[in-house]
Amino acid sequence: MLLLAPAMTASAQLLDPDRYRSLAADHRAHREGDALTVIVMESAQASSRAGTATASDWDIQVEGEDGAGRRRAGLGVSGSDEGTGGTSRSGIVTAQLAVTVVAIEPNGMLRVEGQQNLVVNGERQQIRLQGRVRPEDIDAGNRIPSNRIADADIEFTGQGSVSETQRRNVFQRVLRWLGVL
Repeated sequence: MLLLAPAMTASAQLLDPDRYRSLAADHRAHREGDALTVIVMESAQASSRAGTATASDWDIQVEGEDGAGRRRAGLGVSGSDEGTGGTSRSGIVTAQLAVTVVAIEPNGMLRVEGQQNLVVNGERQQIRLQGRVRPEDIDAGNRIPSNRIADADIEFTGQGSVSETQRRNVFQRVLRWLGVL
């Protein structure tokens, strides 16, 4: 009987009751330090169109009479201006990103954040995400779509020769093409 008591004490120490979850338990993120997969599928489109049309007329007429009859003189100025312009921009980001629960708010929402770094063809790309998640929006596979994240801050950046070329102005690109830069 004495031999069993130390074995039971040692096995009780192996399991932390606050952190233990059985195989049949719900494994969705629900506490600080838990990981969660975010399915990022963001699409944005914006366009703006503007048009203006103005016209103005200014006219002065002078009439006078002298002994020989009526005389008229006039001065007129008119002008018009028309213009149109527009911009459009669109972007799509699709990724899967693991984030970590960094805090639990008093209302039960999970504050999450995470980042992922990739190198594709020498281009370093980074995806960073922060936001707040309702636990009921997490599916059984411990995933959540990005459009269900409140106050989501998703940033997708890149570094490398392609990204640098896109940041240069036209004059710099022409000089680089000519071999001056």
